Amino acid sequence: MTPDGWGWTAPILPLVVDAAVVIVVRLDATVDRLRTTAGRWPAALRWLTGLMTLLLNTGDSALKGDMTGVAVHSVAPLLLIVTAEAARSYRAAIGRAVEGIERSRADKAAADKAERERREQQQRADREQREAAQRAEREQREQRERAEREQSEARREQSEREAREHAERLERERLDRADRQAREEREHAAAMAREQREAAARQHAEQVQREREERAAVERQEHDRQQRERLAREQQQREAAERAARDRLTAEHRAAREQQERRFVNTDAPAVNKTMPTVNTKSPAPAVNTDKLSERAAREHIAAAVNANPGVTVRTLADETGWSIGWVSNRRQELAAAGADQ
Repeated sequence: MTPDGWGWTAPILPLVVDAAVVIVVRLDATVDRLRTTAGRWPAALRWLTGLMTLLLNTGDSALKGDMTGVAVHSVAPLLLIVTAEAARSYRAAIGRAVEGIERSRADKAAADKAERERREQQQRADREQREAAQRAEREQREQRERAEREQSEARREQSEREAREHAERLERERLDRADRQAREEREHAAAMAREQREAAARQHAEQVQREREERAAVERQEHDRQQRERLAREQQQREAAERAARDRLTAEHRAAREQQERRFVNTDAPAVNKTMPTVNTKSPAPAVNTDKLSERAAREHIAAAVNANPGVTVRTLADETGWSIGWVSNRRQELAAAGADQ
């Protein structure tokens, strides 16, 4: 019987015991799944909780001496104890069975894996064999292509070498022709230059000869001119001396004649030159020289006047010499002809 004042604790004790039973059962299940054991304490805890449950269920009937109540109330705790132990055995058996199944599955998986690896190895070997065959075939093909390429390269190099040799031969021939043509051109240019030098030398010699001849001719002309000038100066000096003497004589004769004329001629009539040339009556008569020079003095005067002034008029010369225009014109023409002959 529960003492007075503690009646509220009666439901707590069965709850605690039931909670301990549930905990130990769950922990046993966890330990069994982990395929291990927790020792003897879990078994002691199971039996302790089972006995406490049995005592709590049958205690009141046992204290009252009610064996029937004890039997009836002991059913559930005993089933709980046996069920807990049996559950442990079940779990162990189920674990062994699961392990067997898992082992068989693992063995099957290992076998499958081994078979798969064998097949993969076989496939790999087949693939390697095919690859080796393909590689060998590829190498053979590459060798054939290499050989063909080498042959084509050799043929191409040979054709290029032949083309290069042909081009070099053509270039040598062209250079030889160019050298020969250049040599011929140089020889021709040298010959032309030599001919030009010879022609220039001849021309120079001819020019020097011409210049020498021209210089000699000029010297001769200069010598002749100087000789003529010297003779002309000597002649002019002689003529000047003669003219001076003649002028003195003429002056003396004129003075005598004038004195004689003043003695016998009428002083009202002007003296005229009976030999004065005919003049143009339509134009005013210029001043006339009343003193007529001698023929030699007139010739010298005309020559000196023409040499000094080639543009002097015939009338001026006639007035200065006292001779007629016709005579003066003839003397001037003679001087012009003599100058042209020189």
